[in-house]
Amino acid sequence: MTSRHIQANRIVIKVGTSSLIHPNGAINLETFDQLAYTLSALNNQGKELILVSSGAIGVGLNKMHLKQRPSEIGAQQALAAIGQSELMTLFTQRFDHYLTDIAQVLLTHDIFDYPKSNKFVMDTFNCLLNDNVIPIVNENDTVATDELDHHTTFGDNDQLSAIVASHMNADLLIVLSDIDGFYDRNPKKFADANLIQTVSNVGDDDFTIAGGSGSRFGTGGMRTKLLAAKRMIDEDRQMVLANGQDPQIIFDILAGKPVGTLFSKECVSHE
Repeated sequence: MTSRHIQANRIVIKVGTSSLIHPNGAINLETFDQLAYTLSALNNQGKELILVSSGAIGVGLNKMHLKQRPSEIGAQQALAAIGQSELMTLFTQRFDHYLTDIAQVLLTHDIFDYPKSNKFVMDTFNCLLNDNVIPIVNENDTVATDELDHHTTFGDNDQLSAIVASHMNADLLIVLSDIDGFYDRNPKKFADANLIQTVSNVGDDDFTIAGGSGSRFGTGGMRTKLLAAKRMIDEDRQMVLANGQDPQIIFDILAGKPVGTLFSKECVSHE
């Protein structure tokens, strides 16, 4: 197994709901702690980090002792509002333990659509990074719905993380999920599925392999991750999709170890 060329100073890390919430709906406190530890250590090394965190509705479900995500938009927004507060409380507790400052940034797609608001939010991000503060980003679910007349939604946090990485000129996007990387077929259905180490071009065949959506607590799936990867490759940036069960895997990624799937123009496709 050969090492990879990963040279990144400004990094966006996206953590999925499946990494933050156990399958039974309980909060995965170990992931919160290890994520805070890992990002704090990298922040101390001078890395510029932006964390895009899913999980607001999942944490809200846990807080309200609910087992199923409601179908009504208003109920989902209410859970997101409850869960977002709890989410930031958990992150604040753990990052404080590692002496690292964080900030909450809630976004809608409109912010990037209009030059003036886009400039203001970019200035905010840059000021936070200059002060060694880690922005924790999520979609503003209480106002962003597909039913509104204007373009507010990102669709999912995989897309949000790619858009943030693009606008902030990040070198690398790391997507942490409940799967080890991108496979040639669904590993949850096929025991002989093979992990694809590197991808230099995301094509139609890859989207066919990707299939549908993710867990009942989240909205993503492999397709949304491939869309994010395609954007990164098209902009000559890198993305790594890896298992977020232990966030310290980020250290291995930055060390160039061949974990997860690397999406990069520099790769030999489907190695």
